[in-house]
Amino acid sequence: MIGELLKGMATTLKHMFQDPVTVQYPDIKRPVRRRFKGRHELKRYDNGLERCIGCSLCAAACPADAIFVEASENTDEERFSPGERYASTYEINMLRCIFCGYCEDACPTQAIVLENEYELSFYDRASAIYTKDMLIVDVPVNGRSTPQTVEPGTFDKSIPDMEDPD
Repeated sequence: MIGELLKGMATTLKHMFQDPVTVQYPDIKRPVRRRFKGRHELKRYDNGLERCIGCSLCAAACPADAIFVEASENTDEERFSPGERYASTYEINMLRCIFCGYCEDACPTQAIVLENEYELSFYDRASAIYTKDMLIVDVPVNGRSTPQTVEPGTFDKSIPDMEDPD
């Protein structure tokens, strides 16, 4: 019994003189790991068009049913995305989200990405629903904001990483 007590005291003394591993949050923020899944973002192409084409595959893949997508048709006068449709309504209920990343995996255009932001706090339930305006990233430096007016049949040539349909 005395031996076990001395062994426990030795462990305590050994750790007493080591530097603490406590981080003084929020003054010091630890960097997140490479595979960390944080707050969602809706991405854009370099020309400013939205990547989301309103296909709702992210909502279908979500096991928590946290995503709602409503699609509308693009026109040449008002073009939001390079596809036929765009997400006119995109909402994520962050209270239901389990940050699994299935939405990110299901997206054919890499429009939804779970980034590194982890400071997500809410004062009421309504502020936990992230709308499209809250999720979409800013327009790139050389891009134009949406909706854009384009010449008929030329919208797919303005995006270099899309395959030519011909």
